[in-house]
Amino acid sequence: MGKSTAAAMLRRFKIPVHDADACVHQLFAKGGRAVSPINEVFPGVVRDGAVNRVELGARVFNDTPALKKLEAIVHPLVRSERDRFIAKHRRRRAPFVVLDVPLLYETGGQGICDEVIVVSAPAFLQRRRALARPEMTAEKFASILSRQMPDHRKCRLASVVIATGLGFADTHRRLSRYIKRLRNAA
Repeated sequence: MGKSTAAAMLRRFKIPVHDADACVHQLFAKGGRAVSPINEVFPGVVRDGAVNRVELGARVFNDTPALKKLEAIVHPLVRSERDRFIAKHRRRRAPFVVLDVPLLYETGGQGICDEVIVVSAPAFLQRRRALARPEMTAEKFASILSRQMPDHRKCRLASVVIATGLGFADTHRRLSRYIKRLRNAA
């Protein structure tokens, strides 16, 4: 959809952004808080002190009970890190922060947000972007989509929708206008 590009733009606007995906990478890295609990539930997926994401993915791919076990470990840890991030920036008196969360509505995370920005791109562009990623397959992409709320529903629920299919400059302009409005209201 262009979520990572939009988040990078927001950082350039000097807005604190908590990246849930990056948080998961840290939790899975050597010394990460998720390594031990994941190793207990999914023995053999830890290599050199870090979670082997490819091996773990193979274990939970198309296995809903296994995926639920993984989410029960990871989601509370990500929420804890998110809460620390928010508290830190509240102490610094940041007027607002952005939570970059791929499954915000699916995990109920919108409940702590004052506003929700949904970045959206046409389905053909979303597919092309996703399949360009390393280790992404059409089957894996379809499985991911099946676990997500449809884009049209997210767009209806959002405070604002930023279209990302019209190029970098257009996305930047739309985000800039939105952030200017937020800053004027703060």
